[in-house]
Amino acid sequence: MTGLGREGVRYAGFFGLLLQAAALLLFFAASASAAKIDDQFRAWLQTDLWPEAAAKGISHKTFDAAFDGVKPNLKLPDLVMPGEKPKIPKVQHQAEFGSPGAYFAEKTLAPVASGGRARAGQYASTLAAIEKRYGVPGPILLAIWGRETGYGAAKMRYDAFEVLGTRAFLSATKRAMYRTELIAALEIVQKGLEPPGAMKASWAGALGQPQFMPTSFLKHAVDFDGDGRIDIWTSVPDTLASIANYLVHYGWVRGRDWGFEVTVPASVSCSLEGPDRGRKISDWAKLGIARVGGKSFPSSEAKAEGFLMMPAGRYGPAFIVTPNFYVLKEYNTSDLYALFIGLSADRIAHGDRRFSAEWGAVGGLYRSDIAAMQRALEKKGYDVGSPDGLPGFKTRRSIGDWQEKNGLPATCFPDEKLVKALK
Repeated sequence: MTGLGREGVRYAGFFGLLLQAAALLLFFAASASAAKIDDQFRAWLQTDLWPEAAAKGISHKTFDAAFDGVKPNLKLPDLVMPGEKPKIPKVQHQAEFGSPGAYFAEKTLAPVASGGRARAGQYASTLAAIEKRYGVPGPILLAIWGRETGYGAAKMRYDAFEVLGTRAFLSATKRAMYRTELIAALEIVQKGLEPPGAMKASWAGALGQPQFMPTSFLKHAVDFDGDGRIDIWTSVPDTLASIANYLVHYGWVRGRDWGFEVTVPASVSCSLEGPDRGRKISDWAKLGIARVGGKSFPSSEAKAEGFLMMPAGRYGPAFIVTPNFYVLKEYNTSDLYALFIGLSADRIAHGDRRFSAEWGAVGGLYRSDIAAMQRALEKKGYDVGSPDGLPGFKTRRSIGDWQEKNGLPATCFPDEKLVKALK
């Protein structure tokens, strides 16, 4: 016998058995731990959550039906086990903030635009009826529907009570928020709007094709197809009208666009950006800001308020946006999300438009470095919003203000030299 020999084989077999035994011990330990958490979850439901639910008018029948067979899903992110402390994030070793241009990759935009154009004809009468009632154009509704769930193709694989219950019990950072959403989900069932088994959600607990959290469902979901049921899981009219109702609640202005791509001359500071620094669109035009492609601003918009928006500072496209842009941000609190919806809606309505200006080669910074830069600006008296490592409009214009005061060209966007200069 060659190689290990008889003794080697005997030892290999022995160590193999040890490894198997260790694996079994780990399995049983994990099973015991999961069983313990299940028991703690059940105790929490009865002694902690149930009194609040009962005070909100939830019946025991509804409560028991909602949590029948539900166990914590320990595979969800941002959880901390009972008795443990949330882990403090380690120093980042990967560049987490890239170029804003990556958000507008054609592989993401094209399916939303082409899918929206196909459905614009298919649901033309429904979209026209919704716009007549709510004042929100069909392309906007289609773009949101396409972005959120791929026009209903994304499957809701999770039980809402499993996701919301797990997060309300174990979330490391948003336990109170998920508890509120969990109570709202119980209210949906209590009111007879949906049975527990129909409450299918994403991994974050968002419901149906519009991806409404339960509180949004209660406030904004509508029965538009007239079948007596609010169904944002399978009814396209209910889905689209619910999105429109949501936008109207947050101030959608009938008859106004979302915004326009523009060119901003060097004489206009990028630090003028922001929803609190609006002026008439005609006044922006007097400063030399012009629509791309040589078009004039619509006469209906000229006397209305607009806002400068430069998501990459001088390193990317610039826009004059309307209040409707900030309504889109209520759906997802991101400048880039609202821009994606606006551009997708334009492409659905007018063909494959793209931004005229290119996105510069920016990004590649650690979020921790950007956060340090934000804290440095705060110490100098600037309002950056929050030192979270994400350069929102307050951070961008604070950068521009600091650059101008220090005799530097205002770019209004963080880069490596700027991060070092502000340390």
